Amino acid sequence: MKYHSIDELLRNNQAWVVEKLALDPNYFEELATGQTPPFLYIGCSDSRLPLTNFTRTEPGELFVHRNIANQVSLTDINLLAVLEYAITHLKVKHIIVCGHYGCGGITAALEGKTTGIIDNWVNPIRELYLQKQDEIDTLPTREERLNRLAEINVLAQVKNLYQTSIMRKVLYEKDAPTVHGWVLDIQTGLIKDLNISTVQWQSHSSCLSCKLPMVTLADFIPKDKIADFASNEEVSEPNGTKKT
Repeated sequence: MKYHSIDELLRNNQAWVVEKLALDPNYFEELATGQTPPFLYIGCSDSRLPLTNFTRTEPGELFVHRNIANQVSLTDINLLAVLEYAITHLKVKHIIVCGHYGCGGITAALEGKTTGIIDNWVNPIRELYLQKQDEIDTLPTREERLNRLAEINVLAQVKNLYQTSIMRKVLYEKDAPTVHGWVLDIQTGLIKDLNISTVQWQSHSSCLSCKLPMVTLADFIPKDKIADFASNEEVSEPNGTKKT
């Protein structure tokens, strides 16, 4: 692959502006008036994944948060700020958690080839692998094992998303965003929908500290997929203990 120089990036920007203005003289004036994106996209930092290219979307359609291996960490203030802003201010209608096959973070977690901060970051994925090791290790090829872990990781991050206080506050509102789990196959360019979109809500035991219902996998995972996370179904109670 041939890469652009830094000077070429600036020249390409100028050429792109000329092209856009030729098609619509008011394009940038309208773009500058504000944003009302219908989608929040939580994806991987991988440089091969510009979702605007894969989905033919324009600037202003996707509000984006990216990190290594598309993690939804409950202690990541960056992610939580993005999530809160997307829900409370932008009023997004859909939240997409998107992983991909051939993910370096997934490979690092499965094969243990990282150190330092990166190793700490992918450790939750390694724990997912250990929970599903019997299933993953039976797959015949390395590629299939990595791909399956990438899918399991997306499902786990969707679950994490629903454990945030931000999401719990809007669970039962009429305009609550629908959450989707996707995996992008770089070899084909196609996106696979894991079919875990939220359809309806069911109330469960209350969270005393927030006076809002907690959620379990039954709220948003089809019955045939719940088994994927049966061993990982833990919810924190207000006193810090774990509820299974």
